[in-house]
Amino acid sequence: MEDHTYAEPQEKESSSPKKQKLEDMLPAVCLSWFQVMKKSHIARQRLLRLGVFKEVEVLIDTSEGSDALPNGLDVTFEVTEVKRLTGSYNTMVGNNEGSMVLGLKLPNMFGRAEKLTFQFSYGTKETSYGLSFFKPQPGHFERNLTLNMYKVTGQFPWSSLKETDRGVSAELNFPLGMTNHTLKWEGVWRELGCLARSASFAVREESGHSLKSALSHTLSIDSRNSAIFPSRGALFRLNQELAGYTGGDASFLKEDFELQLNKRLFWDSVLSASLWGGMLCPIGGQPSCIADRFYLGGPTSVRGFGMYSIGPQSEGDYLGGEAYWAGGLHLYTPLPFRPGKGGFGDLFRTHFFLNAGNLCNLNYGEGPRAHLQKLAECIRWSYGAGIVLRLGNIARLELNYCVPMGVQSGDRCPGV
Repeated sequence: MEDHTYAEPQEKESSSPKKQKLEDMLPAVCLSWFQVMKKSHIARQRLLRLGVFKEVEVLIDTSEGSDALPNGLDVTFEVTEVKRLTGSYNTMVGNNEGSMVLGLKLPNMFGRAEKLTFQFSYGTKETSYGLSFFKPQPGHFERNLTLNMYKVTGQFPWSSLKETDRGVSAELNFPLGMTNHTLKWEGVWRELGCLARSASFAVREESGHSLKSALSHTLSIDSRNSAIFPSRGALFRLNQELAGYTGGDASFLKEDFELQLNKRLFWDSVLSASLWGGMLCPIGGQPSCIADRFYLGGPTSVRGFGMYSIGPQSEGDYLGGEAYWAGGLHLYTPLPFRPGKGGFGDLFRTHFFLNAGNLCNLNYGEGPRAHLQKLAECIRWSYGAGIVLRLGNIARLELNYCVPMGVQSGDRCPGV
């Protein structure tokens, strides 16, 4: 808990080290009551964002005592730190598997908001773990370094594929103007296997061990007021990944982007437009790996189609593609019986949508015009309506009625 005194501009500035420390956070010299409250709230949010304080309270009062300055204010921050070591235990059920998850966290390891996190998952089928160290730059929380070591197993029933990754990564995040950037290096030992005996020969050919070493860069601009139910703002994300030049078996250049625009309309309705696209170009004459390709279809892209069940396939197993695009137009409206603003009904939205997209492999000996022509052929699209539920600020649940159109041979459409 610290007390800080503010003075009007005509008064001589105090040389108190405590006052100077707070002025680093609140650089304005002339502060009215409203400005003090506003700046104090910003400082409180920054302290909470560090993740090392359980509670942060701000008390503002007039200066008192013999050393008080005329028209001065005392601002007191009362904080309660989190425990130096915390743990968690929970169970998870999904994908025909149950697992027990244990977690340990050191939220303020060296006293400067460093965070060490360990998670261990023991399942009926697989065991995984992850160790992560997070280090922010003092005074600039947006600039941070994350180191990871992990083992994770994923099952992909649409491809009859099972993948086990063991790897390490280093990730640097920093803002630059209005943009945010992420530089990452990842080295991972991948083990691919068949999920079922009925797996196609094309999937069996992909089975085995491989080593991937990749550098990636992500640029993002996000002005949305919410990541789950945005009513205004835009999102642009551009990701680039280069594998093979720092070692490993995989060798490719991968580019993909995401664009989203949101506009509030009449009667609290929102119109949202989205566009995604990407291309993977193998390097050195080696074919691309099934684990590196793009997949399309399902509730996160082209609704009405099976999860990742669009595009090239072999004997019912979907193999992914080296190029894709997808777009969506969405109209969100409040429920007719919605209660007052801020009520339970604000968690729900009615949802009208139109989705389209395509996924394919390209012949890189042809020109860009041939590539665009192939992406414009056999477009899958769908339309429908439903209800969307917001689950806190981390996820959303959709219940939709979909009408898939442009279905091609081999595409999987549940209910069609």
